[in-house]
Amino acid sequence: MTRTAVVTGASSGIGAATARRLAAAGYLVVLAARREDRVKELAAELRDAGHEARAHALDVTDRAAVDAFAASLERCDVLVNNAGGALGADPVESADPADWRAMFEVNVMGVLHLTQALLPALRACGDGTVVVLSSTAGFTAYEGGGGYVAAKHGAHAIAATLRLELCGEPIRVVEIAPGMVRSEGFALTRFGGDEEKAAAVYAGVPGPLTSDDVADTIAWAVTRPPHVNVDLLVVRPRAQAAQHKVHREA
Repeated sequence: MTRTAVVTGASSGIGAATARRLAAAGYLVVLAARREDRVKELAAELRDAGHEARAHALDVTDRAAVDAFAASLERCDVLVNNAGGALGADPVESADPADWRAMFEVNVMGVLHLTQALLPALRACGDGTVVVLSSTAGFTAYEGGGGYVAAKHGAHAIAATLRLELCGEPIRVVEIAPGMVRSEGFALTRFGGDEEKAAAVYAGVPGPLTSDDVADTIAWAVTRPPHVNVDLLVVRPRAQAAQHKVHREA
């Protein structure tokens, strides 16, 4: 039977790019995201290219919906927990608690929901892989990033803990932590649709990462031999030496 990969947040950006990479690698790709029209469009694109793909509308913060989604799958060999995002860039003192709560729900609870729901299938396939998309924000704090930093620290903690708890079982736990990525909609969503603020994030940076760059690292980690676990892969653009050290050209 064809191996199946579930990709959350697959409607755009890193998720969509990852789905394309895994489909090309021979997986039946299950695309899950809130924007049903977008995942249906991508699934059709992949099928037209000769790949196997299915689309599901899914909110990873809705546990009942996640459980129903998991029950609908015949098997799952790979779970890519990609759904996530940032909201706002205000200091801790004045940040909107609703933004923090929303970031925690999708970046942390979303990972928990999907992982719990699909672990039985990942275990049953005899060679499962869980991928958690965290961020370099999960290791280093920065001004204005408190809520996102806290959420990505949480995602990192889930991956590290799960790996310990599953030791000895046929399931790998991989964490991919990207640095600066110019992915579709990320900065625009963070700044509430303010295009000027979103563009300023990447201003003067020669060659920020693209969604395809990150998808390439995910596909590489997933397709290693079964005994090889890529515990943590940090990927940044050459222009970003650290979270707070970015080269910008005039």
